Amino acid sequence: MGQEMDREALREAARRLSLAEKEEKLRGLLRDMGRVLIAFSGGVDSTFLLACAVQELGDEAIAVTAASETFPTREFEAARQLAKRLGARFVTTEIREMENPQFVANPVNRCFYCKDGLYEHLGRLAEENQWNAVICDGANMDDLGDYRPGRLAAVQRGVRSPLQEAGLFKEEIRQLSRAMGLPTWNKPSFACLSSRIPYGSPITLEKIDQIDRAEGYLISLGFHQVRVRHHDAIARIEVDPADFPRLLEHSDEISRTLRQIGFQYVTLDLSGYQTGSMNAVLDKDVKAAHG
Repeated sequence: MGQEMDREALREAARRLSLAEKEEKLRGLLRDMGRVLIAFSGGVDSTFLLACAVQELGDEAIAVTAASETFPTREFEAARQLAKRLGARFVTTEIREMENPQFVANPVNRCFYCKDGLYEHLGRLAEENQWNAVICDGANMDDLGDYRPGRLAAVQRGVRSPLQEAGLFKEEIRQLSRAMGLPTWNKPSFACLSSRIPYGSPITLEKIDQIDRAEGYLISLGFHQVRVRHHDAIARIEVDPADFPRLLEHSDEISRTLRQIGFQYVTLDLSGYQTGSMNAVLDKDVKAAHG
């Protein structure tokens, strides 16, 4: 309870700042850091952070994108192109989450093991290259209001969150991104493919591949805000409710394709797309213990 109140107090304090004040605070934080190593996914948040870092620090802003089994190739390539467009120093690396049995077991704090491995890897990378850089992620103020066990890994590894420190919310980051002409200003949110699998159900390469292929197919049909939740034989599709009619127009084709991918039953979630919908089964005590 106390933790929730502290987070709400931080969010309320951030709401009292103007957008201009927040942007200047962010840029000041980056200048004070001197050299940054940004965990870069190519999403809305990390792209905006990288763009600001390049403007303030030039070559002292380093973007690192990690290839892994749970990060689609299409997202990896998009991140590469974005970094090039921004003129950033871009480094690729590889992490192997599937070699970590704690991650594969898919406990409720799975994201902790994923992020902890990533930040440990980035720290080692910085040390090997003698970069002497501050490692940063793209967490924002909205992340304080959701179940985010990966935040604990960031804190324990000394990772900074400049967007959050500046008091920026997701919608504000989109506004600033649009003003800067960044193509990601309206990009749908993305989370690693393992987040489509219910807690307690082991993560396998077969499941990840099925999810990746199913979502890639739906994206090719024009459904950009989409999730395919993997319930073993059942595929539970989440799209924006406004897209329901269009999806149902293609229902036969979609059902046939997802069955070919390996699902036996193909369903549409009538609640529509929801960020972190797998967290609905968690009670407050679990969230407080891990988030």
